[in-house]
Amino acid sequence: MGGERWYLSAYPRDWVLAVGGLLGAVVVLVLVVALLRDRRGRRRLAEQAEATARDRRLLLSRLDHELKNPLTAMRAATANVSAGPGEGREAAVRTIEDQVLRLSRLTADLRKIADVEGSRLDRRPVDLTEIVEETVDAARDLPGVAERELTVDLPRAPWPLPVVVGDADLLALAVWNLLDNAVKYTPAGGRVEVRARETTGHVVLEVADTGQGIAAEDLPQVWDELYRSPAARTVPGSGLGLPLVRAVVERHGGRVGVESRLGSGTVVRVSLPTGGPGSGQAAP
Repeated sequence: MGGERWYLSAYPRDWVLAVGGLLGAVVVLVLVVALLRDRRGRRRLAEQAEATARDRRLLLSRLDHELKNPLTAMRAATANVSAGPGEGREAAVRTIEDQVLRLSRLTADLRKIADVEGSRLDRRPVDLTEIVEETVDAARDLPGVAERELTVDLPRAPWPLPVVVGDADLLALAVWNLLDNAVKYTPAGGRVEVRARETTGHVVLEVADTGQGIAAEDLPQVWDELYRSPAARTVPGSGLGLPLVRAVVERHGGRVGVESRLGSGTVVRVSLPTGGPGSGQAAP
């Protein structure tokens, strides 16, 4: 109708050439896509390697700081011991003993994190209610707990918390570190609350306190090994309590979170997957 007309060739060689050209174009396109993916993959690996190296340098820097203080104190105390007998010598010996204990705890906590991240878990049905209650009872013997109000709120009706599948000893260690952390940073007369609830497929455990709180800029780093904010350095510690909690929880397929307000307090939240269907009752 006045327009151009197109005709299809009836010769087989023309069809072969057309199909060959089309296949060639597809091959080129596939190669281009593969090349782009390879470049993106290499760039991503390079970024991951850079981030790993940066985290390693940061960890070593913090470890250097944590080791330097006790070693400096021990060096000064050693000089006092060499000075001769007397009250100064006894105080120096006590200082050395305290710093050796501090270093022992630091290395032990670092070893615990490495063990948690690399060891095989003893996975069994765990009654989290029992673990929390036993840990809270043990925590009441911590120094200064009697000067703080420590409460526990665990569901009983219409049913208790479901079981979780995991390593009971490691879960107890995580709960202990949460409690120890909350008590340390809560002043006398303050309050520490331990509460738990069931959500779809998970048990959520919270440890809340009315302590000094954490600055917003410090919150993303509280899960990093050996990190201690300037405000936290006035309280004895190694900066490994919450990282250990995170390592245990993540090995159990769970998640951690924290909310805080300066001058009001902090809530640390742990979410653990339950034992699956039919786990609506606590372990006998």
